[in-house]
Amino acid sequence: MTTNSVNTSPSISIFRLSPLIRIALLSLYVALTVPLPFLVEVTNAPIPPTLFWLGISIGLVALYAALTERVIVDDQGIQVAYPNWVPRFFRKGWSLPWSDVKHLKPRTTGQGGLVYYFLTHDGKAYLLPMRVAGFSELVKLVQEKTGIDTSDVYPLAQPWMYLILLCLTLLLLLVDGWTIATALTQGK
Repeated sequence: MTTNSVNTSPSISIFRLSPLIRIALLSLYVALTVPLPFLVEVTNAPIPPTLFWLGISIGLVALYAALTERVIVDDQGIQVAYPNWVPRFFRKGWSLPWSDVKHLKPRTTGQGGLVYYFLTHDGKAYLLPMRVAGFSELVKLVQEKTGIDTSDVYPLAQPWMYLILLCLTLLLLLVDGWTIATALTQGK
């Protein structure tokens, strides 16, 4: 068992979204939204800044909820689940018994990437979660449980892509600091 997943018993493995991905996406959201209420105040826009803060807060909670996805693998099947505080209408997850898996089918994304779907005997498709920490271990477990060759299955995005996004987001946060400081001084 790697340090990227949590082993709660010998037959259950839990994989969470990669911390790098979570931090990069939450930071980007903050960098893109936090200057808005300050700019609204300086420009005397008809929308009050408190309404922007409320919207930003709701959006942050919704994004965080989406990023709490976890993949649970046991002897019976694979499951994508969210904590109990995440409403089912927002992110409900799914569960798939190993006996229902027919094969793993690659599909090209609109951006040219490759994602994989579990195809069932009755024709349903379930997206293989690819942004979890310990993805190679997850794929190994899928091969063990289904007998499907997963030697050609790789994650959609490499960690260096999210590291670049995080670095650019940190630069954007510096610009945000300057923007907010300018907005505060002009507002006085």
